[in-house]
Amino acid sequence: MENFDEIIQKLKTKRVEFVEGLSDGEVSAIESELGFTLPEDLRQFLQTAVPEGGAFVNWRSVEDVRKRMDDVWEGIAFDIRVNSFWYEGWGEKPASLEDQLRVAEEHYRTYPKLIPIYSHRYMPSSPTSAGNPVFSVYQMDIIYYGYDLASYLEHEFDFRSYESLFSDEHPFRRIEFWSDVVG
Repeated sequence: MENFDEIIQKLKTKRVEFVEGLSDGEVSAIESELGFTLPEDLRQFLQTAVPEGGAFVNWRSVEDVRKRMDDVWEGIAFDIRVNSFWYEGWGEKPASLEDQLRVAEEHYRTYPKLIPIYSHRYMPSSPTSAGNPVFSVYQMDIIYYGYDLASYLEHEFDFRSYESLFSDEHPFRRIEFWSDVVG
């Protein structure tokens, strides 16, 4: 598993502020309240130190985490309503907008939840082993932003180029639905 001490030191050079890491009790409360288990690498990072301020999630506010998670569904629903988005994996597109939203939401609820990291960057909750990709999610404009948490943080804060994320050495783990809609 990744040692995040070095990455945290790099992030501090970019003026990212950190506070004390989450306790086991805080992690358990977040997971219980929000219905997911943190992937191992995200858990390790947040228990080492918690980034604070700016576009980072306030991990000590379940409401903030929940709101950011809800933003994902709101973006999908917006693209269904306004841009006629429809994913072929949902089956035949219903005639009414109400039915489209219902069917899409039924499917959405079965997919791995996206856990907010920073701004509109998310990591899937499943699998819970280290190594899930990080996605940039803005409505249905979804792209990879890191093949794992460490590569994402290095990319987001300009320690690694976007192009360097794509290599045979570090393939992106496939995540149900989310990998299928990457643009």
